Amino acid sequence: MAHSLPAQNSFRQACSRFATGITISTVIGPDGAPHGLTANSFTSVSMDPPMVLICIDQRANIVEPFKVAKFFGINVLESKQAELSNRFAGRGQDRFGGVSWHPGQHEVPLLEGSIAQFECAVKSVIEAGDHLIFIGEVVAAEFFDGEPLLYFRSRYVKLEGPASS
Repeated sequence: MAHSLPAQNSFRQACSRFATGITISTVIGPDGAPHGLTANSFTSVSMDPPMVLICIDQRANIVEPFKVAKFFGINVLESKQAELSNRFAGRGQDRFGGVSWHPGQHEVPLLEGSIAQFECAVKSVIEAGDHLIFIGEVVAAEFFDGEPLLYFRSRYVKLEGPASS
């Protein structure tokens, strides 16, 4: 059954039908402190050279450290990390307080327990509507065992097994 809603709400609802993984994007700010936010707007862009992109709302307080960073990190969350996702999506709290992380080769914060980690050199920043698109060349990547934290229809979901043919 098709639903018709006001344009922005309809767009948001339609986008929520696309299942995504959840990441936490990270940087070290000019103040030397770690900064990060939850994002499901992450995708690979190129294999040669290896490139990815993330999108950040220009109105988000956290965007400023990303605008000046030369490197950013992407941490792909594991299925048991919904609380961490919520923490980095919230406002007004110390997102890194009590969170286990280590600096990567380029000093970006890499979160313990994630199933994949990327360190990226910022190649370009593109303004697109109310968001900024950060394109980064992957300079280091690691992956680990585990199931991804997935988001569908505005809630976390788990993999049920292989899709039927």
